[in-house]
Amino acid sequence: MSHQTILVLDFGSQYTQLIARRLRELSIYSEIWPPNTPAERMAARRPAGIILSGGPKSVSDPGAPTCDRALFDLGIPVLGICYGMQLMADTLGGRVAPARQREFGHATVRVHRTRTDGGSGGGTSVATADPAALFANVPSELRVWASHGDLVAVPPAGFSVVATSANAPVAAMADADRRLYALLFHPEVANTESGLDIIRNFAYGVSGCTGDWTMASFVEEATAKVRAQVGDGRVVCALSGGVDSTVAALIIHRAVGARLTCIFVDNGVLRLNEAAQIRRRFERLDLPLAFVDASALFLERLAGVTDPEQKRKAIGATFIEVFEREAAQLGTVDFLAQGTLYPDVIESVSIVGQSSVIKSHHNVGGLPERMRLKLVEPLRELFKDEVRAVGRQLGLDEAFVGRQPFPGPGLAVRILGEVTTPRLALVRSADAIVAEEVRRDGWYARLWQSFAVLLPVQSVGVMGDERTYEYTVAIRAVESRDGMTADWARLPHDLLARISSRIVNEVRGINRVVYDISSKPPSTIEWE
Repeated sequence: MSHQTILVLDFGSQYTQLIARRLRELSIYSEIWPPNTPAERMAARRPAGIILSGGPKSVSDPGAPTCDRALFDLGIPVLGICYGMQLMADTLGGRVAPARQREFGHATVRVHRTRTDGGSGGGTSVATADPAALFANVPSELRVWASHGDLVAVPPAGFSVVATSANAPVAAMADADRRLYALLFHPEVANTESGLDIIRNFAYGVSGCTGDWTMASFVEEATAKVRAQVGDGRVVCALSGGVDSTVAALIIHRAVGARLTCIFVDNGVLRLNEAAQIRRRFERLDLPLAFVDASALFLERLAGVTDPEQKRKAIGATFIEVFEREAAQLGTVDFLAQGTLYPDVIESVSIVGQSSVIKSHHNVGGLPERMRLKLVEPLRELFKDEVRAVGRQLGLDEAFVGRQPFPGPGLAVRILGEVTTPRLALVRSADAIVAEEVRRDGWYARLWQSFAVLLPVQSVGVMGDERTYEYTVAIRAVESRDGMTADWARLPHDLLARISSRIVNEVRGINRVVYDISSKPPSTIEWE
């Protein structure tokens, strides 16, 4: 089945992925493409619309990313956002200039509603002939999120000024006859009032989408894709025990049945009692499972390693080594399945050469080039909450589907500095206390993640009238919709007090607890 699709051209904005995410919230399939994609190739994809993302550059900068000018003549609706608006204006003959006062953060825009729908008697669709079509059923004054140093001083011929702000004479513009629209602010960001409504107006009102992409349709299509990719081959699935790899395994099992074997590797950096819990869970799911205890090997490879990237790469390489060894004992195996998600891909690899690489992930950035098995990644284009929706579609219980994300490198990236057995014992015990207390207070489901981080810091304390010199633990708790951005959670002081008291009293070797109040960005959720 072919879905209506909106293509998002990525000019390097930190919010590009949020555009795709918001479209999916509207049940519209979206794909992120390089900005210099030829218009002919875009037309061949038959998209319902095209969105030009924001970006950090100025259109006047040497080497600033551009797009194929012909895309504006395809007759396909186009929405330019921030840099995308400036590029549209510059490409089509308008004038872009530095703003007298840059806008970063909240701004107020005022919408000018002037219809050119042909008057009484109709004949021209309001959705395509109204320059203010993006603002249908949206207030005339909006607080929006701006992030720009340039502005459109003169719009191209044929464009109407649709909205203004105190610092921008053209905060939104449109050539309704050509279905070209542009905004100088970011509707995809939660800080913009009615932002999702504006995107909905472009997708449904202007582009004619009907919202035909659902998790049920995804399951059927993903199953068919896996079946086509694998053919008569055999698959070994890298099962971590989390939601992502479990959902991936269930989809693959639907596609190839007994030709799937799941391998769970105890890497020695799991949470308290997790290996035993995972073993029991997957026996209940009736997935074919091989259980491998490789904890000693992983800890050996991590000995002396302190750099976070090297930890991730060492764990990734060791995973593949163990999988290849185990797969060899199964006979001929052709494919390795992983629960790779879209945020993993985004943070590990610049999609178009514009975005910065944040950190590698063990299942995308740490794979050795010599890996013999071909990859099957049925969830590679999904965000976390979409994976949970797929899990529910497949009948997984809510307690499991709602589990907080856990990093592939496990507790290794929650120990700053070298990973050793004694340090693992400290962070494992502290982390278990955090989980117990957060659940007890009813916060677990409200949080994206909550966990303990062992810092390479020892400080003086006093216990039982004696001096101590022990480690410090940081507590991290964040709220987020998709892991792309996150805000630190305002946990009740009584809850934090209980966590702190239990850790310093129950975990010998820790005498100080601190709380991390950093958001993402500028920080990442994990410390490493």
